[in-house]
Amino acid sequence: MSAEPEPGNGLAGLAALLREEGGLMAGLLPAEPTPAGDPGSPAALAASGPRADGRRGEYELLIEAIYEGYLLHYGEPRLLRSGDPDLGLLAGDRLYALGLARLVEVGDTFAVAELADTISLSALAQGAGDAELAAEVWTAGARTVGWGPSEAHAHAKGLVVAGAPEAIEAMRTSARDASGTR
Repeated sequence: MSAEPEPGNGLAGLAALLREEGGLMAGLLPAEPTPAGDPGSPAALAASGPRADGRRGEYELLIEAIYEGYLLHYGEPRLLRSGDPDLGLLAGDRLYALGLARLVEVGDTFAVAELADTISLSALAQGAGDAELAAEVWTAGARTVGWGPSEAHAHAKGLVVAGAPEAIEAMRTSARDASGTR
């Protein structure tokens, strides 16, 4: 990446990066202006933590890429548009890879592992038909990337894998414990 992206503008930074790279992904960007970043997005949450100090804009951009990939798989993407569901899945995979590979370049293997877990656990929740749990997994995962690991979060992840009904509340608690706020 060239210059450090400005915090609070992860989606615009992602759009600019994809336009710069060109190709198929750039073709999925709408002509209209990029939507403003959401201060409550997982990317903004992770970038606001102490682990992202000095690199907030970069973290926000990379985690926006990963989260947009997730939305292409399971929700309503905010940035990329594809009329073809298979192309949307491939674009989502590409965004997962883009964000994770660049986090490796930054040297944050903890964030890579946590976000890989977040992707897997949210897919597990979506597969069980629990979109609310998937959203809580993203919030707790983002908080953990920003603030670091906790026993509460490790426990919550185990509950999601086990399909335990208390997993959603454990994820909520883990997100609060990580940053002291929700």
